[in-house]
Amino acid sequence: MEILSCKTDVKKVPCVGTIGFFDGVHRGHLCLLDQVKQLASFKGLSSAVVTFPVHPRKVLHASYQPELLSTKEEKLTLLSKAGIDRCILLPFTEELSLYSAQAFMKMLKEDYQIDVLVIGYDHRFGHDRTDQFEDYCRYGKALGMEVVQAREYEGESHSVSSSAIRQLLKQGEVEEANRYLGYAYGLSGTVVNGHHIGRKIGFPTANLKTEEGKLLPKDGVYGVFVYLGGVKYKGMLNIGNRPTLENGADKSVEVHILDFEGDIYEKELTVELQHYVRPEKKYRDISELIEQMRKDRDQISRILVL
Repeated sequence: MEILSCKTDVKKVPCVGTIGFFDGVHRGHLCLLDQVKQLASFKGLSSAVVTFPVHPRKVLHASYQPELLSTKEEKLTLLSKAGIDRCILLPFTEELSLYSAQAFMKMLKEDYQIDVLVIGYDHRFGHDRTDQFEDYCRYGKALGMEVVQAREYEGESHSVSSSAIRQLLKQGEVEEANRYLGYAYGLSGTVVNGHHIGRKIGFPTANLKTEEGKLLPKDGVYGVFVYLGGVKYKGMLNIGNRPTLENGADKSVEVHILDFEGDIYEKELTVELQHYVRPEKKYRDISELIEQMRKDRDQISRILVL
């Protein structure tokens, strides 16, 4: 996939394109992207996605703290896997936020060679977002741009959206969230120094520093797959404040990798959430915590299949 970060990068290649933030690049997004690719193939054009490297709300409201399903790099990887020819990373600015839908479409046509614009069935854009599909068609006709409305994704009984997936993850319903995504939700980061208590109690853990802005699912214990150095392991992930160890308000993301020994500080690893085991709980003492962790480990070892 060709990644373009400014209009000077754009080759004069006409495209069938669509617009969106595409957080998570879930099944609903893939339905839209498939329609873009099919139409591009039919017309003999390239397929394109116009997206933003930073969430528009973060640009307009500095205090906004996004909870994203995918980082910019993860999103680009997912879009590339979807088979899109080019991704246009459009910097979102306050000036751009004031564009009318007509002015925005004119820019897409003149600067980015979008000859055919596929619009999500419920998508609205432009400064006040009041224009309807018929308005987009009218603006497109004046610009020499064909405008097509995408069909809705019908693969689920409920609407598949980034917000719905975020809610599922916050409720610990990771298997349902994964079904909506079409893949396992993951957390990646660098292994950093933690409290070193896990090793003392027989459960050494890798304390993961995740990227800022990435959504952390509901606190608790998860069965996960761990990817480290190109090898896949089973793992037991804990997200939370470790109340038995009186960790205070300090939230940690730490994973115990089953059947693994070694120093992995400063290494990069990824965990893919597979199953929510239980909520975080304060136990009477360390021995009771260790007993529960053994049960959790045994359960995770049984339910996960490498």
